[in-house]
Amino acid sequence: MLALWDLQKTLPIRGALLIAALALGGCSSQLADMSAADTPAHPREPGAYLPVHDLPPDRDQAIIPPDQRAKIEAELAAARDRQAVAAKDAK
Repeated sequence: MLALWDLQKTLPIRGALLIAALALGGCSSQLADMSAADTPAHPREPGAYLPVHDLPPDRDQAIIPPDQRAKIEAELAAARDRQAVAAKDAK
């Protein structure tokens, strides 16, 4: 008896949802065909491709000297080790 009562209550709600879905579905096809009046026209010729084979000019700056590079790498390694210890302590 309880299942029949639930079916009687939900049947009109389901029907209304089905009708609303069909009505909105019918409107969407008409809306998709509409276009705005102020939409710019598509260009007849596509734009030119970017120059992919052109290389950037050579750098004027010198490469980092080996002693300065070693110092920077040591500082980064020390920072990494500090972060690893801090992450281990946080757990």
